[in-house]
Amino acid sequence: MTTSPDVGTVTTPPDAVISDTLGNAERTIIVAFITIPLLAVLMAIPVAWGGWLSWTDAILALVFYVIAAVGITVGYHRLFTHASFKANRPLRVALALAGTLALQGPVIRWVADHRKHHAFSDAEGDPHSPWKYGTGARNVAKGLLWAHILWLFDEQQTPHQKYAPDLMRDPDLVRISKLFMPIGSLSLILPAVLGGLITHSWMGALTALFWAGLVRIALIHHVTWSINSICHVWGKRPFITRDKSGNVAWLAMFSLGESWHNWHHAEPTSARHGVLRFQLDPSARIIRWLELSGWARDVKWPRPERLAAKRVRVDAA
Repeated sequence: MTTSPDVGTVTTPPDAVISDTLGNAERTIIVAFITIPLLAVLMAIPVAWGGWLSWTDAILALVFYVIAAVGITVGYHRLFTHASFKANRPLRVALALAGTLALQGPVIRWVADHRKHHAFSDAEGDPHSPWKYGTGARNVAKGLLWAHILWLFDEQQTPHQKYAPDLMRDPDLVRISKLFMPIGSLSLILPAVLGGLITHSWMGALTALFWAGLVRIALIHHVTWSINSICHVWGKRPFITRDKSGNVAWLAMFSLGESWHNWHHAEPTSARHGVLRFQLDPSARIIRWLELSGWARDVKWPRPERLAAKRVRVDAA
């Protein structure tokens, strides 16, 4: 488990963030966040066939996808969870806000869950291991469904004070976590407003809401959750880990490099996940740009000696 020392010293009251247990109201909200965007995906083909898809919708969907995805991969994951680099305050706030637009939960809860995942990866205590029910086709199928979605409804949530105490001392992240619902609602409101303004029509607002709001949210949900499920069952494993994390190439661009998951579990604090030839990692490239601009510092780039030490020996396989 990795924490970041680059936080404030404000003492956070126990009720400053959402509870460590999942209540009925929160469970209902999660159901809505999952099912409504997914229904939009199921309607996407007839909606597009009916002519309700424009270049404005497509461009807005791509822009909002990239913003939210960068918030998750660079912000929630590599910065806040693993401290792969340090960021100045405006960048920390911007990444936390961008990640909130992915509607995957408050930043503190997300980080606590992911740190616990690394502490118990694919073992008892892992909040979303696809190996929860054991081996065999039927058990793995159940495990994949658990790791992909069902774990979100577990009544006992990861304790924030234990797994994210540094974030709970950061007043900016506490405030953003508490305001998850109003900030997250902008993920639907902003595309609709921009679509309406660009096209000067209510129909433009509605189609932008559909494509750049609902469909885009569903896509980023299931791409992220596929890292939890698919990348812990299938994929190549060129590096030594204590779990079943693998590299799934076809997910790489959609996940901005997160699906090079094997190296990530071999060296969680590494700012780059795609470390082998032809492994494109857009998130690492963004971190590099931030480093060159002076917004990011102390970046933990992979070292050749660590790569060599973690590499699976062909003659020992």
